[in-house]
Amino acid sequence: MATGKIIIVSAPSGTGKSTIIKRIIGDSDLNLSFSVSATSRSPRTGETDGVDYHFLTEEEFREGISRGDFVEYEEVYPGRLYGTLKSEVSRVVDSGRNLILDIDVCGGLNVKRLYPNALALFIMPPSVATLRTRLEQRNTDTKEAIDGRVAKAEYEMTFADSYDCRVVNDDLEKAVEQTRALIKEYISR
Repeated sequence: MATGKIIIVSAPSGTGKSTIIKRIIGDSDLNLSFSVSATSRSPRTGETDGVDYHFLTEEEFREGISRGDFVEYEEVYPGRLYGTLKSEVSRVVDSGRNLILDIDVCGGLNVKRLYPNALALFIMPPSVATLRTRLEQRNTDTKEAIDGRVAKAEYEMTFADSYDCRVVNDDLEKAVEQTRALIKEYISR
């Protein structure tokens, strides 16, 4: 059985990355799977260990970091860690499926360093002003939170040139098709 490939998809918040991935994940030509992330938070009602997340204690998570068990991780809040285990990457690609990682910019660059043959895609907003408008239209954040997200997005966009390919999401259908085509071309190599 052929080994699967790794596709990294990163973008600033509000750019449409998760929407694009949801639109292509079921495409049988792409043979995509997600890995199960690890977290130090407790399971919520209805969540299953190994299915929704690998639930670890903070101590277990930090021991895993020390052993080098993660391809990337982030401490989102003090004591609240999330990451991708190397064992999960191996589980998916060894099964012959292509692993798609919906991952933040710094995590994406870390994965690319560990797996230089991975395809790293960066989803760009058409402009910072458009991104701000999209975030405002969600009606989920305060003005201060939006200002913070926009500032973070501007910073994250400085890393776009470190990615293999960039897709500008100014038209969702075109962005989905461009992403699909880039992945299809990569996995056919």
